[in-house]
Amino acid sequence: MSLPALRPFLTSCNRACACASASITTATTTTLAKVIKARGLTRRTFNPSTFCTGASADSTPSNCQACRVMLRTCARPRSVLTWNRCSVPRASLYPCLMKRNFDAFVGRPSVSSPSKMTTSIAASSMSNFTTANDPPTLSLTSKEQQLRDLLVDVAAFIDGAGRSPEPLVLRWAGGWVRDKLLGIESHDIDTAINAMTGYAFSLELRDYCALEEHTKKHSIGPDDMGSLHRIAANPDKSKHLETATTRMFGLDVDFVNLRKETYTQDSRNPTMEFGTAEEDALRRDATINALFYNLHTGLVEDLTGGLADMKSRLIRTPMEPFQTFTDDPLRVLRLLRFASRLDFSIDPAATAVMADPQVLNALKLKISRERVGVEMEKMLKGKNPCMSLDLIRTLNLYEAIFTDSSDSGHPSPDLSKWKLAYDLLDRLAHDKDPGLIYDVLVTSDEAAYFAWNLAAITPYSHITEEVPLPKARGTVPLTTLVAREGIKAPNKLCDVITAAYRHRVEILGLKKSFGAGQSRTTERGIVGMAIRKWDSHGGHWRIQVLYALLVEAIEKLPSDSPTDRAEFLSGWQKFLDHLTDLDVMDAPSLTRLVDGRLLGKELGVRPGKWMGQALDVCVAWQLRHPDETEPAGAIEEVRRRAVELGIEGLPI
Repeated sequence: MSLPALRPFLTSCNRACACASASITTATTTTLAKVIKARGLTRRTFNPSTFCTGASADSTPSNCQACRVMLRTCARPRSVLTWNRCSVPRASLYPCLMKRNFDAFVGRPSVSSPSKMTTSIAASSMSNFTTANDPPTLSLTSKEQQLRDLLVDVAAFIDGAGRSPEPLVLRWAGGWVRDKLLGIESHDIDTAINAMTGYAFSLELRDYCALEEHTKKHSIGPDDMGSLHRIAANPDKSKHLETATTRMFGLDVDFVNLRKETYTQDSRNPTMEFGTAEEDALRRDATINALFYNLHTGLVEDLTGGLADMKSRLIRTPMEPFQTFTDDPLRVLRLLRFASRLDFSIDPAATAVMADPQVLNALKLKISRERVGVEMEKMLKGKNPCMSLDLIRTLNLYEAIFTDSSDSGHPSPDLSKWKLAYDLLDRLAHDKDPGLIYDVLVTSDEAAYFAWNLAAITPYSHITEEVPLPKARGTVPLTTLVAREGIKAPNKLCDVITAAYRHRVEILGLKKSFGAGQSRTTERGIVGMAIRKWDSHGGHWRIQVLYALLVEAIEKLPSDSPTDRAEFLSGWQKFLDHLTDLDVMDAPSLTRLVDGRLLGKELGVRPGKWMGQALDVCVAWQLRHPDETEPAGAIEEVRRRAVELGIEGLPI
């Protein structure tokens, strides 16, 4: 079989496997031809997913499922075929991508479209991915099945009334399909509609459910249908088509139309119009998010290779990565988030261009910092924040995220030992036994989120000078500014970052004094009042201590060797044990025995500037006398120190 005769086999396939070499020689082609002839394969029955044409050492084809590449004939000598990685099927090879036909809409397998994999939905949930001939299966919950049956009947109701320009096809799209395949519970469902806006369909749904016979048929209870919310078209924000959202059978359901997107150079907000299922899949950020579940056929539709990527635990863009990221640079961060959430790797073709200057420039110009902050919040609140930060470091994305984009002249971060900080926090977070460092310092989900934010900004901790805020509103540490401007951190988080930076020296000083055996560290009043001060200026004093620990690790640990780390953490554990033994961990929440009104009345003087300091004297007295329940002793302490506190007119 000659090379021209082989081409129909090769060009009819979307994906093939080349495990051993980058090209196929004439000798290998001859061997391949013999095998094809011996097996009696035809253009329709040749399946590259189960037959590897990679050239091995002895030029013999071998079976391989490890790599997936696009095969095409290149403009080289006729004796050579070249394997090229490509993300988008060529329309010339796949006629189904060039026209809208009903088979494509309803998900029927198409001979002319081998790139389209349709997978039957079985009654059991997916246990694993095997081969293309043994596809994964899904299992709908009773509520999901109830919703599916209802929506299919609504589509038939609309078609029967002739209110759609073509037969309606409904698909559940994106994240819900991905999570179901991975066995992850999901309550958010996007319903994609081929020939009607989401809002128009939702109105038809409302009218359908208003009929008593339909309510009975689908067992719709009074609490099963929530209010319908319209998301109006807004061309200024590239929302050209109306959508709708509601809650049905305990599920959050969005109704959207299949979309095609067109981008401009200066905005990530595309112009949207009605599109095909293929166009809708190709516009998505990752192939694993481009899967559809066809409600009519009960098939999972894979138009971009998402199922194979899930099997390979790979995050890959449906289209060419550089174009994908320059169209919408936020996809860079979204891919990082999905990789860390699912513990998947990112396609090398994508990582190779994530830090491209044009992509980073587009990230700066096209993406609002609020959107960057939303993605970072999801990462740092997610399953694996350590992996997220590590990807940011290894892909050279740090300064594109944690920066003041309005000031390119601020000092640069020191990333040389940043990995040590977030790795150390991750180790602490995985050792949560009672009384250990993480258990003592991180006491809530909010505190955990703050802790990861503080770990994220440690590369700026070496910069001692504070920077002015806009409009002469004072100064803040650069750590606060890059969080405030880079990810639009909320005020509460900014306050914690500022307090952690400003109190770090004092916290480390107290720890050092404890290590040196100084007596002041054994005085409950002194230590308790220090903790109250840290907490009053920013809150979350325990997280401030954790920040001091991480920064000291960067400054003092010569390496991340287990011996050095164990000795370092032992010192901090002893310090925290000492604070626990002093019973000062809850000093900020101590209930005062004396308030300002009582103190002024007992002293017989009018309140003045001295009152704040005098009340601190009372609290310190309480800390030194934890068993006292009457205020007389505290008031007497203030009376005794009246001159020191500047209290005038005190009766003798």
